Amino acid sequence: MITQRLLINQKDMEEEILKLSLTLVSSVSVLSSLKCSAMATSSDGLFADMNFLGVIGYVLEQTRFIFLVPILNVLVNLCQVISLLLFIDASYMAIVVAIVKLRGRTPEKVLRWESFKTDDVELAPSSNHPMVLIQIPIYNEREVCQLSIGAVCKLSWPLDRMIVQVLDDSTDPHSKELVRLECKKWASEGINIKSEVRDSRNGYKAGALTAGMRHSYVEGCEFVVIFDADFQPEPDFLERTVPFLAHNSEIALVQAGWKYVNADECCMTRIQEMSLNYHFAVEQKSGSSIHGFFGFNGTAGVWRISALNEAGGWQDRTIVEDMDLAVRAYLNGWKFVFVDNIKVSNELPSSFRAYRYQQHRWSCGPANLFKKMAMEIIQKENVSLWKKAYLIYNFFFVRKIVVHIFTFVFYCLILPATVIFPEIEVPKWTTIYIPATITILNAIATPKSFYLILYWILFENVMAMHRSKGTLIGLLETSRVKEWVVTQKLGEYNTLRENLLTHYSFPERLRWREIMVGMYLFICGYYDFVFGKTYLYVYLFLQSTAFFVVGVGYIGMSVPS
Repeated sequence: MITQRLLINQKDMEEEILKLSLTLVSSVSVLSSLKCSAMATSSDGLFADMNFLGVIGYVLEQTRFIFLVPILNVLVNLCQVISLLLFIDASYMAIVVAIVKLRGRTPEKVLRWESFKTDDVELAPSSNHPMVLIQIPIYNEREVCQLSIGAVCKLSWPLDRMIVQVLDDSTDPHSKELVRLECKKWASEGINIKSEVRDSRNGYKAGALTAGMRHSYVEGCEFVVIFDADFQPEPDFLERTVPFLAHNSEIALVQAGWKYVNADECCMTRIQEMSLNYHFAVEQKSGSSIHGFFGFNGTAGVWRISALNEAGGWQDRTIVEDMDLAVRAYLNGWKFVFVDNIKVSNELPSSFRAYRYQQHRWSCGPANLFKKMAMEIIQKENVSLWKKAYLIYNFFFVRKIVVHIFTFVFYCLILPATVIFPEIEVPKWTTIYIPATITILNAIATPKSFYLILYWILFENVMAMHRSKGTLIGLLETSRVKEWVVTQKLGEYNTLRENLLTHYSFPERLRWREIMVGMYLFICGYYDFVFGKTYLYVYLFLQSTAFFVVGVGYIGMSVPS
């Protein structure tokens, strides 16, 4: 046995010596070739250049197979997994909404709802109406502030049971004067309206709402309604929403849907309408139906003041104070209801610049809130594991973080790169079937704009770049994490709308990030067209065109900065 083992060890040693010898011979061979190349440099420059380029080509080829292909392959596989997760989440929400619709489970049928109006002549008209505070935060929004104040003051509700509070943080003298005159006008008509002005804009919208709640006249109010400066509710808004809170003690928030006064203004507003309609019809409705939870949209909603205070009130630690409050209230056991048959008119951003700032806030804020609240959610006592998992995974991780980064990285960076690496195969279900299904689910919410589905896909991929950037800023908490730019609205100033293009120069329109990504997509598309064996170049050329169009500013209304 010992002799046999010695023979085996001797054999292994001989093999190792042979390997080392081969390695040494190979090294000597490489050195000899390099020496020959160097010698050739002095005798034949052209031959030397060819050898030098050959070495570079060899190194690049080895780098490609050893590093780039495996790394890209791992990224493609990861994106396939994420794509499947997004598909499952979208399908789950769509199935929930379909079941709710087929069974006719409207909020009025599921919850208790009774009108406050009474036929009893012995009772005063306002005797059974709760006291309601209506807050309208405004910041330099002179184009729309009068519309919102006027619509709120026309609400059908007993005047002695309603307080209208205009929270004016404006720094523009013209805007401040318009608000003052509008408040004075409605006060003269018997409306209990208060105009509150702060010395500073600390805390932005959250700070203004908090300051408004500190006034002594608010103490008698049971519910608070928030409308942004461009929102115009119908007169029966309170009569249709407040009963849900008054007759269901477990409800903290009633959220109404949105409709848009300028949806048909341009292609960009039509695309926004498609995305927002899906958000309300599917995301908000499914969350309300199954979990009793969804993110508060910051406006067109009615809060129970006791639930708001119990959750800690408005906080300005992020730029999504509405979502922050909603999550804290949900963790305290409160439920929300979304009423999709009540819609409040408002205005969509008409310029790409305004839309980009809005999307930065809507992507950066949730990511930053997730970072701040993840451990708070996990450590919260008396909250079921199901609630925690839904908040962390479905609500935050998948819908607020992963979807933005995945859309841009996969469809605008990784997928185009695969045309240069034919060794990597991307299955059709990842590139065609799943995206097509999710896109159709989005488009169904706005049937009139179904023909714009291709434009919607291309534009959403462009916006995914900005949303990804906002998401990373929120997660990493860089300098722009608390940036709050009020979304510019134009109201009914049609003369301003007509003259915008005249005052907006071409250099101001250029956006180099979009142009650079467009160039990358175009180069990949051209490579696939010349050398590839797929038809991916069709998508790449279309997507690059979308980036170029946005990059040179030909999207939306052109509003000067």
